[in-house]
Amino acid sequence: MEIKLPPGRRVPTHDDMGRYALAQRWDAQHLATIRRLLDPQPGTRMLEVGSGRGHLTSKLDRLGVIATGVDANPAVADHALARDIRVMNVEHLEFADGEFDQVVSVHAIEHFPNLAAGFAEMARVLRPGGRMLLVYPWEPIRGLGAVPDAITIYRNPFRARQMHLHKPRPRLVRMLAEDVGLTHVHTEFKVFWPQFTTLLHKGGEQTRRATP
Repeated sequence: MEIKLPPGRRVPTHDDMGRYALAQRWDAQHLATIRRLLDPQPGTRMLEVGSGRGHLTSKLDRLGVIATGVDANPAVADHALARDIRVMNVEHLEFADGEFDQVVSVHAIEHFPNLAAGFAEMARVLRPGGRMLLVYPWEPIRGLGAVPDAITIYRNPFRARQMHLHKPRPRLVRMLAEDVGLTHVHTEFKVFWPQFTTLLHKGGEQTRRATP
């Protein structure tokens, strides 16, 4: 996650960002959603964008997935839970074109400073025939879901909009995806924890079999 600050605002310290990384909790429903919609196999190369310290990435590792997590928070590497967690900006992913079979981003796109650039980079590193899964919040007011995190980082709930920079909806996500050559496959909505899940596909060759 990247923090965007208006002029004159205090930049969070490394310790602030460390507290934020440690405050993130594991939610098993995200792994269940990935297994249901992506069905990753041992040897599948998966990139998690906005991984935090790697709760989900580590669970994917245990399934035999070759999982890499990236996050813009400079403190995540200090507290990493997974084998391969890297500090990296989504607008400049340091990977080759088509390096990953699947890309996952859970509650991260609302943080992207530049949505179009982030989508372009995620699509670039996804191989032809690969799939991308995005989970993002439904918020009646932008930043409402980021209030606890704003308190953790800034000790000020009124700075939540500096964390949730966008209020994405499926129509916007579909438009951004189509602009970078991705096709919409499926979107669903969870009522009890209001969030959208969107599955996208990159055209090209058939999905390769994972390495045994």
